[in-house]
Amino acid sequence: MSLIRFVFSRIFLKQLLFMLLFLFALVSALLFWLDSNTRHGEQIEVPDLSGMTLKEALRALEEHQLSHAILDTTSYNPNFAYQTVIEQIPASGSFVKQARKIYLSINRSGYKMTQVPFVVGKTLRQAQPALRSAGFTVGKLTYKKYIAKDEVLSMKFRQRNLEQGDQLPLTSIIDLELGDGTGGFEIEALDRDSPLHSSNRKRDTL
Repeated sequence: MSLIRFVFSRIFLKQLLFMLLFLFALVSALLFWLDSNTRHGEQIEVPDLSGMTLKEALRALEEHQLSHAILDTTSYNPNFAYQTVIEQIPASGSFVKQARKIYLSINRSGYKMTQVPFVVGKTLRQAQPALRSAGFTVGKLTYKKYIAKDEVLSMKFRQRNLEQGDQLPLTSIIDLELGDGTGGFEIEALDRDSPLHSSNRKRDTL
């Protein structure tokens, strides 16, 4: 009887009410903290950062309350300026939560150096696919008098002759000098003072 009387007493009911209020306040505070940290239901559209300098991209991300990380890549895109954003993950237009990390790929200074296939002595038909498959561009074709038509006589990069083993950045434009097929073997005239010329002259006088 004393326990039942205590349960229904004013003191017990008052403590129970305080406890329920405390639990309610605790649960409400916990839910508010979770909502503010996870931003439940709140989405931010990722801005388009392509072509921006790193400074401009970071400013744009800060305005959208997003963080960043730089991808350690050796990517190069000739259509973008040096040290500008050429790729981002997630892509622009995606919806993410606040403080989401956006990964940026920055344009490096140029393509890596690669050995140029030495195609001197080959035909144009052989040289073009060899250079293109190695990542180079065939540029200007000039012709020179030579017995073999379309045989590569020399390779040039910016007016400089290329030698075997030379390296250039990928996509470099390589000019080729070719034979025109109209040439032949030329026999130089004999020196008039040579022994052979003298003997011929004596024989002519006999």
